[in-house]
Amino acid sequence: MSSTVAILGGTGPLGTGLALRWARAGVPLIIGSRDAKRAQEAAAKIASKVASAAKVQGMENAAACAATDLLVLTVPFEGHAALLKELKPHIRAGALVIDTTVPLAASVGGRPTRTIGLWQGSAAQQAAELVPDGVAVAAAFQNLSADLLNSDHSLDSDVIVCSDDDRARQAATELAKKLPGVRAINGGKLENARVLEQITALLIGINIRYKSHGAGIRVTGLPE
Repeated sequence: MSSTVAILGGTGPLGTGLALRWARAGVPLIIGSRDAKRAQEAAAKIASKVASAAKVQGMENAAACAATDLLVLTVPFEGHAALLKELKPHIRAGALVIDTTVPLAASVGGRPTRTIGLWQGSAAQQAAELVPDGVAVAAAFQNLSADLLNSDHSLDSDVIVCSDDDRARQAATELAKKLPGVRAINGGKLENARVLEQITALLIGINIRYKSHGAGIRVTGLPE
């Protein structure tokens, strides 16, 4: 398994925030976008904010898929299915996909504080249906604040990882551990991703009511 992480749709707020934090931790990164030039500009901006030795490059999404077998999907829900269908021929056999997508009602003109019901159950389960056979999916990072990730403030949150595949779960867990102040929690099967996605909508509502940008979650009572 490659150590390079491709962030598909990586020019958006969550993608750039995760890239910034992982680049600071020394993770080799590819920023993916529909527009290669935009991806390269985003990569250069991230590299300028971290150590000169940061390994960050920008590519069109299909090229990013072909370049590594560890993919993090950070696209808005409205483009989720279309992008996966487009990229399916370019995803490597045996690749791992970590899906951060939340089907917020805002994507269809509704309120950002509720999610859309999907017959698959969750965006991550939809991804699992759309990727090639043999490609494993994990759900993670939905509940981290993009605003907080893109700031210089410290993180104080748990990342719950859901997957039916041990390799995908482990890959997401290791990436979560690269974020100082973050703890990875095993959230069980991929079907539990629907709960993670609903928690994101809840956190958005909390941020609105408290005029905050960094609400997160912590699970208490676990052994060290």
